[in-house]
Amino acid sequence: MSTQEVPPWLREQLVRFEQLQQNLQAILVQKQQVEVESAEVEKALAELTKMGSDGIVYKSAGSLLVKVNKDDIQKELQERKDLANTRSAVLAKQEQRVRESAKEVQNKIDEVVRARQQPTGS
Repeated sequence: MSTQEVPPWLREQLVRFEQLQQNLQAILVQKQQVEVESAEVEKALAELTKMGSDGIVYKSAGSLLVKVNKDDIQKELQERKDLANTRSAVLAKQEQRVRESAKEVQNKIDEVVRARQQPTGS
């Protein structure tokens, strides 16, 4: 067997590693989107807190702005914030699992590559 040949099981590990890297990238993008949404909600809640109770609040509904009750929108924003926090926690756990799996696969690949690079009998 030539040292240039890659056994099928090693090819499978390389493909798996690449898929894990892609999954990790997708998770990181989702996590970033959730963080942006959470920051926007946090900013909106801070602005609502600064407002007096008699302030008028509008909510975007497509291409319209609709007048809404301040308490209702605060409750809605708080729910969105809680959901974003939950999604963020789930994505963090997914990220950790994928990173661990990728590290395991990478270690297997490295181990095989090192073993194949060692000279056979001198």
